[in-house]
Amino acid sequence: MHKPIEMNLDKMSCRSWSQEGIYRLLLNVLHPDVAERWQDLVVYGGNGKAARNLESLETIIYALKNLRDDETLLVQSGKAVGVIQSHPEAARVLISSSQLVPSHASWEEFRTLESRGLTMYGQSTAASWAYIGMQGVLQGTCDTFGELANQNFEGTLKGKIVLSSGLGGMGSAQPLAVEIHGGVAIIVEVDPDKVTRRLRNSEVGVAMDSLDKAWQLATDYAVKGLPLSIALLGNAAEVYPQCLRENKLPDIVTDQTAAHDLLSGYIPILLSPTEARDLRRSDPEQYLKRSLESIARHGKAMLELAQKGAIVFDYGNNIRGQAERAGVEGIWSIPSFVSAFLRPVLSIGKGPIRWIALSGNPKDIYRLDQELLKRMAEDKNLFRWIHFVQERVHFQGLPARGCWLDYSQRIALAQIISELVRQGDLSGPIAVTRDHLDGGSVAAPHRETEGMLDGSDAIADWPILNALTNATCGADLVSLQHGGGVGIGESIHAGMTVIIDGTESAERRATRVLRADPSMGIIRHADAGYEGAVQAAQRLGLRPWDLGREL
Repeated sequence: MHKPIEMNLDKMSCRSWSQEGIYRLLLNVLHPDVAERWQDLVVYGGNGKAARNLESLETIIYALKNLRDDETLLVQSGKAVGVIQSHPEAARVLISSSQLVPSHASWEEFRTLESRGLTMYGQSTAASWAYIGMQGVLQGTCDTFGELANQNFEGTLKGKIVLSSGLGGMGSAQPLAVEIHGGVAIIVEVDPDKVTRRLRNSEVGVAMDSLDKAWQLATDYAVKGLPLSIALLGNAAEVYPQCLRENKLPDIVTDQTAAHDLLSGYIPILLSPTEARDLRRSDPEQYLKRSLESIARHGKAMLELAQKGAIVFDYGNNIRGQAERAGVEGIWSIPSFVSAFLRPVLSIGKGPIRWIALSGNPKDIYRLDQELLKRMAEDKNLFRWIHFVQERVHFQGLPARGCWLDYSQRIALAQIISELVRQGDLSGPIAVTRDHLDGGSVAAPHRETEGMLDGSDAIADWPILNALTNATCGADLVSLQHGGGVGIGESIHAGMTVIIDGTESAERRATRVLRADPSMGIIRHADAGYEGAVQAAQRLGLRPWDLGREL
């Protein structure tokens, strides 16, 4: 694609707001300020695409523009394949991406099929057109580091140094998250363009080109108890072992490179991004070999840093699985961020939600901020969060807000938005969607569902049920995807989007969806035996046979 497709926000391109909202979200994830490589239709996460190819993108756009209010568009791995007769309160778009029969669910099989033009990798919110840039994962990242601080450092990272890597769409949330909690972050990034982009967006404080400089500055700030984020240009597979050799030992270590995809996402040592691109095209087998060699160094260094006393965890990119493939023994002693820090929150129906101003008017987001703070004044965390992102987070593409809300707050959100749109307090409709890091919409044995209480880590019925539930309740878009941030064969996950335009139908459907969607997290964890989830399910009547029964 030679230039971005322009979005005309002054007039409707589709028949109704349901189709129009989805159309604008599709173009938004390919906006140059949002997508990592919009020219290649890559949104984030190594090779997470919005559409299979340019022809498929054009076909999807044509279909959305002509889709009637009683029809549903079917999208198979980034390609529009058909339109079916449905009804006005059915989903307007159903998406399934990267699905393979389990016996064929390997990267090798996937790449063969991809090379034949039969599939694409959709990541999570890339193929479901729900990505909003760094802000979408920021609060989850903040909560992760916050819980780490609560468990280990009396609630603060003041005076602590965090070493991580990767400044892509997901990893770029880490610098701010560490700073929020008073710590100092050193984030290793091999791509100078990503470093420049994060500096430009104030997502990191400063950039350095040597570990010595970065470590000295980090140490100075940590000793003074001041927060700072440093982008260190380098390769994590070289920098992490160098930390060990030179006895530069951080307090906390993780990683958010695109390690889940060793061909399209991860860059081996001794290669620049340009050299990596050329090698993966000319000799993919050699590239994979070199990636595994680097991941062995990378993973082994993380394990040794843990043995020297650092708090080390896998931040959901399957680096432990790749390191095991590379021969690193004992790598699974490093925990997942979900099992270590987030599960208690996810199990009771709280999780990531995001809303996007389809008008393109930032004032709509600030007006919603104001109304949420007024109506949810008792939630002090929400108050702190909204004021923080208003000060520190730049909008990317369409103005949006990402936040973690619980079951009751999500229902209230649907009704608040509908009321404000209907009364004309907002410039236009709002799209409400979420990340796929959710309590009841994903099965990922090495991430979200690792270490489940009942051993049901790999049971994938839950995301299927989540997608079916959201389609039944009338979400405007429902997606079911394979792989996400951990890779082919490693996860199944579901997403949803509702377009709230002030009509009674939209409010009715949005309320149903935003009640049902978090219910799945509660039901899933109640079934696994988590006490908080069981109590929540009883209180909300989600498992009525439990009422009055001694458990």
